[in-house]
Amino acid sequence: MNDFKDGLTEDAFLGGKLRLRQPKSGHRAGHDAMLLAAATPARSGDRVVDLGAGVGAAGLAVARRVSGIKLVLVEIDEKLAELARSNANSNAIAAETIALDVTSASSAFVSLGLKPDSAEIVLMNPPFNDSARHRVSPDKLRETAHVATPATLEGWVRAARRLLKTGGMLVMIWRADEIAEVLATLDRGFGSLAILPVHADVTSPAIRVLVRAVKGGKAPARLEPALVLNDESGRPHQKVQDILQGKAALLLATA
Repeated sequence: MNDFKDGLTEDAFLGGKLRLRQPKSGHRAGHDAMLLAAATPARSGDRVVDLGAGVGAAGLAVARRVSGIKLVLVEIDEKLAELARSNANSNAIAAETIALDVTSASSAFVSLGLKPDSAEIVLMNPPFNDSARHRVSPDKLRETAHVATPATLEGWVRAARRLLKTGGMLVMIWRADEIAEVLATLDRGFGSLAILPVHADVTSPAIRVLVRAVKGGKAPARLEPALVLNDESGRPHQKVQDILQGKAALLLATA
């Protein structure tokens, strides 16, 4: 399996409660995946689908926090999907892993057991860098994981909307400076939004937004208190350390 040109590393997440093998180069799991997992309001028995799962970081972190979920990891790259499968096995976490392009037609999802209206939770960290504004990496894996086309968000949200049961929840992380695109896209079929801005420090604009949306939801949108990652000295706040170590979840996870 190790045919990644620069090899693999094994990294600890959630304070060592989750260990993941991932490529040394290309897209690597980090804080975004752990924040996404900490924002996911899964309960035991829920079918939870992680779209664009990579090596499985976010979905497996949810499964480590919430026992008894029915986890499905969906990843376009077959080598990464195989790593995700291996990571699930090595962490003794039950998960189904599927190699599939998230923007595929419904028939492709159905053929692999992902029927419409079949999931309680979908989480996703789609590619969100605009190729017109960001230098495209020569590494194809990194480009696929990070660079969005104009249709990327719409395609991913459409897939989530199709998979979710009415009342099911989509949780996603995205660039804060493109929140308008997120809100416009979720306006089709989703409501009851809860939005959590993420700031590097108290003096900087938000760098990410975590968004929880309900399929068919009707409640007004809600802006949650911001999460500030670092204090004045540049060190992670204790609350953030607790989240990254798997000792606490974000408010969005308490739906």
